[in-house]
Amino acid sequence: MSEAVCVDVGSTYTKALRVDLGSGRVLARSEAPTTSTSDVLHGLDAAVEAAGGAADELFVCSSAGGGLRLAVVGYESLVTAEAGHRVGLSAGAQVVHVAAGLLDGKAIAALRAARPDVILLVGGTDGGDEETLRHNAGRLATSRMRVPVVVAGNADARPDAARVLTERGVPVVVTGNVLPRIGVLDALPARAAIREMFLRHVIGGKRLSKGRRFASLVRCATPDAVLAGVSLLADETAAGVLVVDVGGATTDVYSALVPDGELEHGPQRDVAGTLWRSRTVEGDLGVGVGAAGVVAAAATEKLPGPDISGGRPYDVAVDRALASTAAMIALRRHARGHSPGPGLPRTGGRDLRDVRLVVGSGGVLRHGGGQAVLDAVLGDTAGGWAAPRQVRRVVDTRYVLAAAGMLAEDHPAVAAALVNSL
Repeated sequence: MSEAVCVDVGSTYTKALRVDLGSGRVLARSEAPTTSTSDVLHGLDAAVEAAGGAADELFVCSSAGGGLRLAVVGYESLVTAEAGHRVGLSAGAQVVHVAAGLLDGKAIAALRAARPDVILLVGGTDGGDEETLRHNAGRLATSRMRVPVVVAGNADARPDAARVLTERGVPVVVTGNVLPRIGVLDALPARAAIREMFLRHVIGGKRLSKGRRFASLVRCATPDAVLAGVSLLADETAAGVLVVDVGGATTDVYSALVPDGELEHGPQRDVAGTLWRSRTVEGDLGVGVGAAGVVAAAATEKLPGPDISGGRPYDVAVDRALASTAAMIALRRHARGHSPGPGLPRTGGRDLRDVRLVVGSGGVLRHGGGQAVLDAVLGDTAGGWAAPRQVRRVVDTRYVLAAAGMLAEDHPAVAAALVNSL
């Protein structure tokens, strides 16, 4: 019997799932504290051992050390920069900064202050504006930031942009335009390039492990793996899927919707394009280091915030209250969309009324708090979004979505069996 162990190295815990590669059956699962203060391999090896030891294949994803921090530099805030923002989130990144227009000294300083791991440089539809992409590449080249850059803008300007960056020693990957035409969002090439940069430059740069073994094992960022699993689940169920994942530092929301031809090609189409498989990450919402952010965001949303004034000793009731509030706020933001800047309209919102399956994930939910959190989310009638009308709910207690996402390319039938086990 051939087996695989799929490992997710998180900021707090490292989770391992042992899978039969013949049937897709889960054979064992385990958790171990992530040993990021020493060497993450210690926690990884402990989780693998607790799940039955070495297997025929090992798949690893990681969000340890803060995961992937991405900055987007585009041409216009409501079009190409917004398209880049959406692509970055779908690639498993935390988008820490978005800049639009011709970069100047002040804009470079703001970009540097955001401390991105990778910059996604976009701008101009194919056949459209070329000046902005070339100018911004030149400013990045002379900024001495030396942050890896993915160039995914105007096809005619891409070679010049890549050349000026390369000549200054900046690591570059060139890929297809994220917005080749108005309203047409092509995410896959840029997602693949961002993943390549994450594996080649970011994992080792986090200094999570002393040798090269950890970097060689990691196949993708954890949110990238989860989105792949969510997309597979939507394909298998042929229905809209919503996933809320509450962690210690962030709360992620994933939605995979059934494509609507009218919204994709009709007069109401979004000029920045539509991603039917999408993710948002809320870096201020979590049950651990993000607890204070939950309380602050609850006040803004006029929700009762959990009392953490006495510090954060472990308490089941407080953790569940934090998780419920974090999930509600994260889902509100996901469904309502966001504003690219002061005074600008919200864009990128999601119509979730036709979602048929809601999945809860995260430690608090897996350890008994799932139904309470999902009750709070689906009972939110004052959040400015329309809840699903007919829905089934489940909790990913075995953490199969990340494992399925990692297995999808090499073992599609096994990955399908995993998501169907939900």
